[in-house]
Amino acid sequence: MPYVNIRIAGILTREQKQQIAAEITDTLERIAHKPASYTYIAFDELPDENWAIAGKLLDEE
Repeated sequence: MPYVNIRIAGILTREQKQQIAAEITDTLERIAHKPASYTYIAFDELPDENWAIAGKLLDEE
């Protein structure tokens, strides 16, 4: 059973999540031969203040 956890800075729309979930599920089914009904996907949306790159928080830009 595939479990995919997507962690992203910021917020995705419901439509974006649906499209991403559909495409990842399709890819796992097509390439890894995993049934779509076995694929679980979780989205973790984190505020920019909780992410840093090169020592700077993303909300500082």
